[in-house]
Amino acid sequence: MEKDGQKEKAATGSVELDDKDRAILKLLQANAKITVREIAAQVHLSTTPVHERIRRLEETGVIRQYATLLDHSKVRKGLLAICYVSLKEHNKRSGAKFIKTINELPEIIECYIISGEFDFQLKVAVADMDAYYDFHVNKLGQVENIGHVQSTFVMGVVKQTHQLID
Repeated sequence: MEKDGQKEKAATGSVELDDKDRAILKLLQANAKITVREIAAQVHLSTTPVHERIRRLEETGVIRQYATLLDHSKVRKGLLAICYVSLKEHNKRSGAKFIKTINELPEIIECYIISGEFDFQLKVAVADMDAYYDFHVNKLGQVENIGHVQSTFVMGVVKQTHQLID
């Protein structure tokens, strides 16, 4: 039975986290520059087990990467757009080609495969409406297999977080 449980866990990709792991992750989410020593003091462990736990969380893919979050308006990316895209053809090859092309466009900062009327949701960051027009016509509009694109523009941000552990 234990083997079956392990197989199921591996199939879903989930990793068992205890309270100490969750506490470490919460601290790292709030400040990725926090030191192992500071984490250890806050979770009431010594530095060696904290370091080992962080290494295990990295190796198992729970921690995918460390990143610096930027204010888009302060780095000349003042316009955010959400684009909903539907494809003409729905097969593995054309979908993979679309995804490869999308990954090469630096204006697209997020891409989700979604259900419903559209196939993909893109988050696009550009300097202004002129830059968006250029992106839409000369880049996104030139991508093969696009059936329909609907764009909406972000008027303001109410909540934006990357924190999964609370």
